[in-house]
Amino acid sequence: MNQAQHNTIVNFIWSIADDVLRDVYTRGKYRDIILPFTVLRRLDAILEPTKEAVLQMHEKLNTMKIDNQAPQLRKVSGYVFYNTSKYTFKKLLNEPGNIRQNLETYLDGFSSDVQDIISKFKLRNQLETMEEGNITFPLIEKFCTSTINLSPKPVVDKDGNVVMEGLTNLGMGYVFEELIRKFNEENNEEAGEHFTPREIIKLMTHLIFDPIKGKIKDGTYLIYDPACGSGGMLTEAEHFALEINPKATFHLYGQEVNPETFAICKADMLIKEEDPDKIAFGSTLSNDGFSNLQFDFMLSNPPYGKTWKIDQPAIVDKKEIIDHRFKIGVPRVNDGQLLFLMNMVSKMKKDSELGSRFATIHNGSALFTGDAGQGESEIRKYLFENDLLEAIIALPNDLFYNTGIPTYIFILTNKKDKKRKGKLQLINVTADHFNAKMRKPLGKKRVQFDAAHIKAITKLFTDFEPNEYSIILDNTDFGYHQITVHTPLQLLVANCKLLVESKRIKLESESLILLYESIKSEICSFLGNKAFDDFNEVIVEFSNHLKKNKIDFSEKELKEIMMQFAIVDANAKPVFKILNDYKSFFKNKAKKPNHSQLITNNSLKDIENIPLKDSIDDFFETEVLPFVPNAWYNAKETKVGYEINFAKYFYQYQAPRSLAEITKDILAIEQETENLLKEIIEA
Repeated sequence: MNQAQHNTIVNFIWSIADDVLRDVYTRGKYRDIILPFTVLRRLDAILEPTKEAVLQMHEKLNTMKIDNQAPQLRKVSGYVFYNTSKYTFKKLLNEPGNIRQNLETYLDGFSSDVQDIISKFKLRNQLETMEEGNITFPLIEKFCTSTINLSPKPVVDKDGNVVMEGLTNLGMGYVFEELIRKFNEENNEEAGEHFTPREIIKLMTHLIFDPIKGKIKDGTYLIYDPACGSGGMLTEAEHFALEINPKATFHLYGQEVNPETFAICKADMLIKEEDPDKIAFGSTLSNDGFSNLQFDFMLSNPPYGKTWKIDQPAIVDKKEIIDHRFKIGVPRVNDGQLLFLMNMVSKMKKDSELGSRFATIHNGSALFTGDAGQGESEIRKYLFENDLLEAIIALPNDLFYNTGIPTYIFILTNKKDKKRKGKLQLINVTADHFNAKMRKPLGKKRVQFDAAHIKAITKLFTDFEPNEYSIILDNTDFGYHQITVHTPLQLLVANCKLLVESKRIKLESESLILLYESIKSEICSFLGNKAFDDFNEVIVEFSNHLKKNKIDFSEKELKEIMMQFAIVDANAKPVFKILNDYKSFFKNKAKKPNHSQLITNNSLKDIENIPLKDSIDDFFETEVLPFVPNAWYNAKETKVGYEINFAKYFYQYQAPRSLAEITKDILAIEQETENLLKEIIEA
C-alpha cells in the first residue's frame, strides 16, 4: 500500500467520525464505533462475492437438518468465517426504518469467531445509543461508499481493469494503528500504547532473520508475540520471512490483554485464514495462552514501567514463585517488562537446528535495576550465564509514539554462532545520522528510521566488529561479585546515672522490662560513674556479680539490657557474640579474634561491587583494609550480579562552551529583547 492510499483511507474513516458521530458521541468515544465498524465493513467486503452461495448452502443444510454447518459454510465462503443472515452492509440500507433490528440480525449471523470479535468491541452495547441519535443509517451508508476499498481484493471494471487496489492485511494494520493513535491523542491517552512504529518492527525483523536467512528451509515455523496488540509485529515478521523463503510456512501466535486491540488482531488473522485460536485473549503473565508451545521466532514490545500487581497472585504465593516461567526471579511489582522477556525465554526451542531467536524492546531499567540477588539482576544473571544475549541496541530518543525515553532492542538466541559465544555486542545508534527528523511529530515521536538507517544498523549487527558504534565484550565483563564489608561493633559502657536520668532506656519485651527493673540498682551500683571500653568484660564481671546474688538471667537478656548503657566508640574493644568465645580469647591472649566471633556494627556495613574478572581478596587487600583495618567479609554472603551500563562504554566527553561563546549568546538575546520591546512601544 502506498502512502497516498493509506492517507486517503485514514482521512476518509476519520471524516466519518466527525460527520456522523459529532453530536451523539464525545470525541474520546469515537473509537468505540469507528474501529468495530471498520473491522465489520472489511469482513463484509471480503464475504460479499460468496454471500449468495453461503445462503444457499445454509438453507440446504437446514433442510437436511444438519447442525454442524461450519465446515461446509467455511468452504463455500472461502474463509474460516462466514455470515448466514440475508444482509450485507449494502442491503441494510434497503430498509432504513428497520435498520436497527436488521443490523442486530446481521451481527447475529456471523460465525463464532467473529462473534468473539464483536463481543470484545462491546458493539451491541452501542446500538441503542446509535438508534437514539439516528446515526445508524448514515454511518453504514458512509462505509458503503465506492470511493474507498477496504477489501484485500482489488475493484475491477467490466473489462477486468483494476479501478482500485485492494487493501492488504499489512496495509490494514497501518490504517488501524494510525486510527488508534489519532483516537488516543483526541482522548489525551497514550498515543500508540498498543503498537510499535513499523520501521522499528522492520529493523527487528532484519535483526532476527538476516543472520540465518540462508538456513530457513521449506518447513514450518512458529512466530510469537506475547503482547501482540493489533498484530503488527506478527504481520511484519511473516511478510519478511516469506520474502526470504516463500516456500516455508509460518504460523502466527499472539496474546493480547486489551479487548479492542485483541479484536482487531483476531480479525486480521481470520482474513489471513490463520487459526483464530492462535490469538489468545488475556494476560500473558497470569494466564499463558500457549503454555505447551515453543517458538522459532519471537518479537515483542511489552509494556514497561507498568505494574504486574494484578498478575501477582498467579505468579507468587506467599513469597514463593509458583509459575515455572519465572522461577529465576521476579522484578519489582511496579515494572513487569522482564517477566515478558522470561516468558519468551521459557518458550525457546532447544532441540531444533536453528533454536530460537527473538527481539524485544525495553527501557533502561531492564539493563541495571535491581541489586545483586534481586529479581532483575537474577534474570540478567540467567541470561548471561546461559549465553542467551546476542546484542543490545541503544535506540534514539523520541522514536516511539508514547515515550521519549531511552529504549533498547534485546536480541536473544540459544544457538549462537561460534564467534559470538560468550560475547555480548553493544550497539549505539543514538547519533543523528542513524535517524531522520520528522517534519511533524506524531505524539512523542519526532524521529524515524528509513530503509538506509535500517540497513546501516543491521550491518553493524551482522558485521560483528568493534568500532565507534559497536563494542564486543565478554559476558563476564558485565558481572560482579557483591560483598558486604563488616566492621566490629565497638561499645563503650557509659555512666549509669546519666543514662537512667536521660530516659534512654528502651526495651521492647515485657520480660526484659521486668528483669531490668529488678536489676537496675545492681547495674548502677556496679557501673557507678565509670566508663568501660570493653563491653565483653563488663558482661562477664556483671554476670558473675548477679550469680553471686542469685539473680536469674540469661546471657541474651543481660546483653540486651546492658546494650542500653553502651555507646558506639571507635576506641572501644570489639563486642563478641558469645561470652565463652571472649573468655577463651582472653584466656589464651590471642592476637586477633575470629571474625565469626564478633558482632557486626550494622550502621557501618558497606557494599562493594567487584568485577567478576578481579580477585575479591586482592580488591579487599588494596581497596578496603588500608582504610578500615579491622574490616572483613564473609565469602558465604557473596552474591553475583549483572548490569549493563551503556554510558560506561559509549560516553564521550564534551567540553563546556567557552565563556566568550556564552557571553555572545546572552548579549544577542538581550539585543533581541530590546528590539522587541522597542517595536511594542512604538506600535
